[in-house]
Amino acid sequence: MPRVCDICGKKVLFGSTISHSHRVTRRKFLPNLKTVKAVVNGKVKKIKVCTRCLKAGKVELAG
Repeated sequence: MPRVCDICGKKVLFGSTISHSHRVTRRKFLPNLKTVKAVVNGKVKKIKVCTRCLKAGKVELAG
């Protein structure tokens, strides 16, 4: 399963780790995803949602 928010589509970003001596290596920035039970089209379903969407209330949680 990909690390993507099912609501907003936020996904993994790539960047660089830069050491004190300025050696550059590639790294990943992972989104802060939570698996929640939400109501989707009238049915309860498990979806992956980023914490920004949860805080904004874009998800109707089941339960």
